[in-house]
Amino acid sequence: MTDDSAVASDGLSAASPAMWRSILCAFCASLIGIGLARFAYTPLLPAVIGAHWFDPATAAYLGAANLAGYLAGALLGRAISSRLSLHVTLRLMMLIATAAFFACAWPLDFAWFFIWRFAAGVAGGALMVLAAPAVLAHVPPSRRGLAGGVIFMGIGVGVAASGTLVPMLLRESLQQTWIGLGVASLLITAIAWTGWPRESVSVASATPSDSRIPKQGRLRALYVEYALNAVGWVPHMIFLVDFVARDLHRGIAAGSHYWVVFGLGATVGPILTGYFADRAGFGTALRLAFLIEAIAVAIPAIVPDPAWLIASSIGVGAFLTGTVTLVLGRIGELLPNLPAQQKAAWTAATVFFALSQAAAAYGLSFLFAWSDENYSLLFFIGTAAILVALVIDIVADVLSERSPEAQQ
Repeated sequence: MTDDSAVASDGLSAASPAMWRSILCAFCASLIGIGLARFAYTPLLPAVIGAHWFDPATAAYLGAANLAGYLAGALLGRAISSRLSLHVTLRLMMLIATAAFFACAWPLDFAWFFIWRFAAGVAGGALMVLAAPAVLAHVPPSRRGLAGGVIFMGIGVGVAASGTLVPMLLRESLQQTWIGLGVASLLITAIAWTGWPRESVSVASATPSDSRIPKQGRLRALYVEYALNAVGWVPHMIFLVDFVARDLHRGIAAGSHYWVVFGLGATVGPILTGYFADRAGFGTALRLAFLIEAIAVAIPAIVPDPAWLIASSIGVGAFLTGTVTLVLGRIGELLPNLPAQQKAAWTAATVFFALSQAAAAYGLSFLFAWSDENYSLLFFIGTAAILVALVIDIVADVLSERSPEAQQ
């Protein structure tokens, strides 16, 4: 047996330190691009309004600027990396996200702030479509669930940090908070500066002779499922804190505590789901995740007691990041040993997700106002979206098994 084949067969060989160094780099990319660049704005929003930097409506548009930038980054990430090297693109995007924090410390005007929030979104979208596939292509298949979990744990760490670090920094000033986030992002960028894998695919993804490309319909079904899952998350991501604070009359402090719990769930979620997927398969794990997640989203509308709300926050937070790991892994199952096609499919899935999340955010906000602030309606819509995703996944698998290609 050659050295290369030994690496592929035993999973954690002498090459493991380099492999885990690459996973750390991708973890840092998720932490900066999504965990901080997007989710740190949630606890900062009241402070931005309270400091009279922008009025509430304008501040909300600035939040939407990040979502728009995320979509642009997801669409353009692979094109940018094809002109630059992958390493240069990844480093550039982390630097852009870092620069955006420092730039937002000086609210010169709306256009300035909008540009930098949009730029942060572009960086996050590009890092999402590029970082994880670049690393996972070099990870043995038996370890990809766990490795993906570690990578996307960075999102959860960012959510948790946004609920703890930001309030502490705000004791100084809003400007110092933005600067502090910039310093943290710069340090994380430095950690991830080196250690990215070679751009060529390693033997861990060596192509066997019997690999087949599935029907495009199966992949498209997965895109729709991922998009519907984004709809399911929105009630918790946008309305959970407000629901606890105003509808349950428990105050902003109590609502913020549930956001921290949500972040803790998002931190451990990808590790647990990835570990399970390595043993049960990504398809099975994804369907189970949809079922549990649908129950967790519905809980606030059915049993809004503190213990159940904690369970709901942990559950939805866990699958916020956990299903990212599972969808990327499922793409790997559907396109085995085809790294270029996997990257294209992951880009498409991310674009579907970004479009759906933005549309759901605006659509549910409209329904919230139209229904005289009916929170239960929002949670039930989120639950229904995830259940539809589960049904689509089951039906798509049945149709795939009956297809002529599957019976060859």
